[in-house]
Amino acid sequence: MGTFERYLSVWVALAMVVGIAAGKLLPALFNALAGFEYANVNFAVAVLIWAMVWPMMIGVDLASLKRVGERPKGLVITVVINWLVKPFTMAALGVLFFKYVFAGFIPASDAQGYLAGLILLGAAPCTAMVFIWSHMTRGDPNYTLVQVSLNDAIMVIAFAPIVAFLLGVTDIAVPWETLLLSVGLYVIVPLMAGVMTRSVLMGKGGQGAVDGFINSVKPASVLGLLATVVLLFGFQGDMILSHPLVIAMIAVPIIIQSYGIFALAYGIAWTWRLPHNVAAPCALIGTSNFFELAVAVAISLFGLNSAAALATVVGVLVEVPVMLSLVAIANRTRQRFEKRSATIEEEVR
Repeated sequence: MGTFERYLSVWVALAMVVGIAAGKLLPALFNALAGFEYANVNFAVAVLIWAMVWPMMIGVDLASLKRVGERPKGLVITVVINWLVKPFTMAALGVLFFKYVFAGFIPASDAQGYLAGLILLGAAPCTAMVFIWSHMTRGDPNYTLVQVSLNDAIMVIAFAPIVAFLLGVTDIAVPWETLLLSVGLYVIVPLMAGVMTRSVLMGKGGQGAVDGFINSVKPASVLGLLATVVLLFGFQGDMILSHPLVIAMIAVPIIIQSYGIFALAYGIAWTWRLPHNVAAPCALIGTSNFFELAVAVAISLFGLNSAAALATVVGVLVEVPVMLSLVAIANRTRQRFEKRSATIEEEVR
């Protein structure tokens, strides 16, 4: 790992500051970029995420996908954590903090809205950034693709009923444009581009050419991540500066949820003796959120300036620094997984 990547958390912190400052100094530019969207999917952000995800997709070997089923435990953890645990623990934390801990500091109506926003975040597992976190932990790209695809398939069926149950309402209108457009932009398009690029590189120089190309574009991918942070914080700079205490309160249950879910999934993966390149992405998938979908539904149900919409946006702001810290934890514990795998192999022999 180079010096630049070693201090990535520092660059991300600087990108946050630059984003907020740029949003204040260049409001017209950021307003124009913020308006460049469809179905709550911002195309400026989408292009940057696509640039980050595409190099990871080059590592996907479609021929080996059929072997993923030989290791079902990682898929089981993904499904259980994302759909049977995460939405309900997020709702429980929301109730704890906004009905009790913070009840004396905010109006009851706002507390209800913040709780709704947290529920929407908890019920929407991530689609795009997971590939970034998987790559940063040396995850198996083929397995990560299958995990994300499985989550997307379940999300089409389970998102609305879970949200309806937890919110106590029955008229949840799933923004299909947001859901399908995001999956297309963040998974299908970069996957197709990655497969085509891989095919060309394999024809020219085999696996060595593929690995060399991925390493050569890696710095650009990290710069794409930083540019994404600048944009997100530029879009939300006014909100951050005008509601710092509220944002801090909303961030508390999100952060607790993130570390708790990661610890649970990572612990199960350790108990089940999963290899690190499956265990790390497995835990990170359960932690990250599909914030575009959550924001879109919050706006649809409660309005653009609602407390629920604000809570989902805070999820966007918290995501990158929290996920980077979890990536660091996963990387620091890799050797424990590898030593354990080596011990198991010796015992089998």
